Amino acid sequence: MVLDEHDRRLLRAVQKDSDRTVQELADLIGLSATPTARRLKRLAEAGIIRKHVALLDPEALDLQATLFVTVRTSHHDADWLKRFAEGVARMPEVVEFYRLSGDIDYLIKLCLPDVRAYDEAYKKLIAIAPLSDVSASFAMEAIKNTTELPV
Repeated sequence: MVLDEHDRRLLRAVQKDSDRTVQELADLIGLSATPTARRLKRLAEAGIIRKHVALLDPEALDLQATLFVTVRTSHHDADWLKRFAEGVARMPEVVEFYRLSGDIDYLIKLCLPDVRAYDEAYKKLIAIAPLSDVSASFAMEAIKNTTELPV
């Protein structure tokens, strides 16, 4: 799908605040409401806009600690991967989960009440499947944390 400048402005606007009305979005991107609504629908149908969500404040929910867990494993078969991926995906404290290239096999981002809570998450993690190495680092400060993609 080819995006023009109106599409790009619209995507930037909805990433900042998807609660805006179609008319507010239209005013921001320089079109009337009807073509703006059509563009929104087209972008959603194309899968560029995946969903509309509410972003919650972790600290307001007593989730003060962000930890990044690196995992290495000597298992790389499909059954092990399925078991591990499904098990980690079921952990509510896991907010991001990636399979990587290079020396580290997996990167997991956790949101927890405090660093001490990591022990319980660690126990859940190692119970899912055999792992060679699990290491965690906690974030001291979020310098940039955004959901906005560069459009």
